[in-house]
Amino acid sequence: MTTLDPKAGHVALINTFTVEPERADELFAALSRATEETMRLRPGFVSANLHMSLDKRHIANYAQWRTQGDIDAMMADANARVHMHEAAAIASSFEPIYYNLRETHSA
Repeated sequence: MTTLDPKAGHVALINTFTVEPERADELFAALSRATEETMRLRPGFVSANLHMSLDKRHIANYAQWRTQGDIDAMMADANARVHMHEAAAIASSFEPIYYNLRETHSA
């Protein structure tokens, strides 16, 4: 479950994919499958949330990991890399950026 608590110390990997609208559902399915079959089983995985823009030109994957070391280990894993290459082949481009949650605000 996604934890939006700065004190938890999780590292967020927010990866924004640009995709042709006619391939958006294909990319979304590939990212969902990768998360279900591989990423969620990796040590340190906390959660992942997939978002599709209303115009179907962007997909954002907001993934939380326990530590940066856990993300680094996942990135080096051969099974995870297969899924990453699949997504990269569908997307026009992608930009993975690591974040630390600093604050939350709510109504």
